[in-house]
Amino acid sequence: MKRLSIVAVVLGALGLVTAIVLWTVPGDEFILTPDKAKPLAGRVVVEGSRPRGGGDVYYVDLFVRRARVLEQLLPFTRPEGSTVLPEQALLPPGTTDAERDRQNAADMQRSEEIASVVALQTLGYDVSATPRGALVIGVASNVPAAAKVDAGDVIVAVDGVPVHTPDELRREVGRRKPGDDVRLTVRRGQESFDLTFPTVASSTEPDRPIIGITVDQEADIDLPFDVDIDLGRVGGPSAGLPFALEIARKLGRDVTHGCKIAATGELALDGTVLPIGGIRQKTIGARRADVDFFVVPAGRNAEGAQENAEGLTIIPVKSFQQALRKLTTSDAKC
Repeated sequence: MKRLSIVAVVLGALGLVTAIVLWTVPGDEFILTPDKAKPLAGRVVVEGSRPRGGGDVYYVDLFVRRARVLEQLLPFTRPEGSTVLPEQALLPPGTTDAERDRQNAADMQRSEEIASVVALQTLGYDVSATPRGALVIGVASNVPAAAKVDAGDVIVAVDGVPVHTPDELRREVGRRKPGDDVRLTVRRGQESFDLTFPTVASSTEPDRPIIGITVDQEADIDLPFDVDIDLGRVGGPSAGLPFALEIARKLGRDVTHGCKIAATGELALDGTVLPIGGIRQKTIGARRADVDFFVVPAGRNAEGAQENAEGLTIIPVKSFQQALRKLTTSDAKC
């Protein structure tokens, strides 16, 4: 009996040590966990602001980290509301964690600029935005371009023909047939160089050639007055919509009516609200902040938010202009 007791103690100790090791060792997957939504008051400063109405606009973030090996093996050890993703979903091959962090910081800076342009233009202010090319904001993983084109690249020419806007890029690529090679001149940081690869057929229009990338307008922006946004170390582009709503609120539009309004969504320069990742975690984060409404991109994001709403009112929108119209004309009181 004594020997059995010693064996049990030893096995228990080994099990504990193994669990501790598995808990501290990072795995090969990422885990997303909710963060409580936070108000933008004090984080968005607009020159000459005159906020109207009570309430606040909230932004929603999430925590992203390497999943621990134990969390990969035993789902019940994961934080509530978390989602585990394969490494390639957040870290393309050949990309380091540090490079991903730098890209997130660049995405945040761009989202601040775009939110300022969209909000001020929608409100009737004179904003200068000089086109400088097509900015790559996403690359499909199953196309030839994926091996060469990076998010953040700016496409400035197609086979030597200058392109200044996404429409010009689509026009020049559309002159080819699916499978034809295309030569893009891209600006990456301070360097410019050419990339050549074949086009592919559109999944919806088989005769139309595409590259398999998502682009937005790159532009030199000149605002009529200062707009300063600072979220500290928060990165990524998904706070563009709440930034623009808070700018509108600071400039006298009653978007809150005394309510707490959370929002998420990436903005394009024309005001289109683009889908974002982590909608489950962000909906939980909005709930934890006890907000009254959650404004999200229409489509799959809105469906995902509704699945996790638990009574929270979800407002799907396709553009900033639509979001502003819905909120300012609402008769909701909180």
